[in-house]
Amino acid sequence: MPIEATKFVWMDGKLVPWEDAKIHVLSHTLHYGSGVFEGIRCYETKRGPAVFRLTEHVERLFRSAKIHMIDVPFSPQQIVEATGELIRANQLQSCYVRPIIYHGYGEMGLNPLKAPVNVSILTWAWGAYLGEDAFTKGVKTMISSWQRYDTNAIPPAAKATGQYLNSSLAKMEAIKSGYDEAIMLNREGFVADASGENVFIVRDGVLFTPPISAGPLEGITRASVITIAEDLGIDVKNRNIVRSDLYTADEAFMTGTAAEVVPIRSVDDRDLGDPGPITKKVQETFFAAVKGEVEKYSDWNEYV
Repeated sequence: MPIEATKFVWMDGKLVPWEDAKIHVLSHTLHYGSGVFEGIRCYETKRGPAVFRLTEHVERLFRSAKIHMIDVPFSPQQIVEATGELIRANQLQSCYVRPIIYHGYGEMGLNPLKAPVNVSILTWAWGAYLGEDAFTKGVKTMISSWQRYDTNAIPPAAKATGQYLNSSLAKMEAIKSGYDEAIMLNREGFVADASGENVFIVRDGVLFTPPISAGPLEGITRASVITIAEDLGIDVKNRNIVRSDLYTADEAFMTGTAAEVVPIRSVDDRDLGDPGPITKKVQETFFAAVKGEVEKYSDWNEYV
């Protein structure tokens, strides 16, 4: 999706004009993918802009850095505060937030341990990741021929820059094949994730999602949806899912910061139909929560 320039980017503690937010072509992360990042959304509410579960996102960012042995020169609280500062400086009521920790210029080779560590935060207006129609009509998906990496190859618990090549290959395959999104299986044949979303199915009124042991990212929207569903009285189970479970599901949907909550209309040309009642109920509650309209979830809204 195209990016709309804003006024400033936060870089290593300073607000830098958007057009000056540059790094050297020999930055280590550009060559080897040795960085970690987050995707976060800020929503317009009646009380002003609110970042959805900002602190939890930043905590996951630092967990990703720990997994990849990156020593971050800022504290989580400093990143939380810098995010608010940047949103105010850019005068945004709603936006996408992208903090990234990366190895900069100064070292080359596979060992990143001596490379400098830089931190940047970007914000920009970003609409529906899979298109506005996706929320009501659902998306067409396919099972990708690209397998999700094994937990002992690249740790899926981290959001690292280089590992998203795996997702990009799956996404391109899906788009080229006429689908909206790809669903990826792990080496055992169980559903792991979509290219950038967690996957849920409904069968006989029960909501199922792959366990973290199957290889999905431990999504913050995923966790939010599980909480919402349980509060709505829906039985939620973490259970391994195979492709035929997707084909025969009563309902299915995907969750993620970028995608939010999007119904799955079909999988490998097996039609699941219009969004079902559980999908609609969860989706409706989620969007009310992110806009600060559900008191029960008010602590998820971190106001700028």
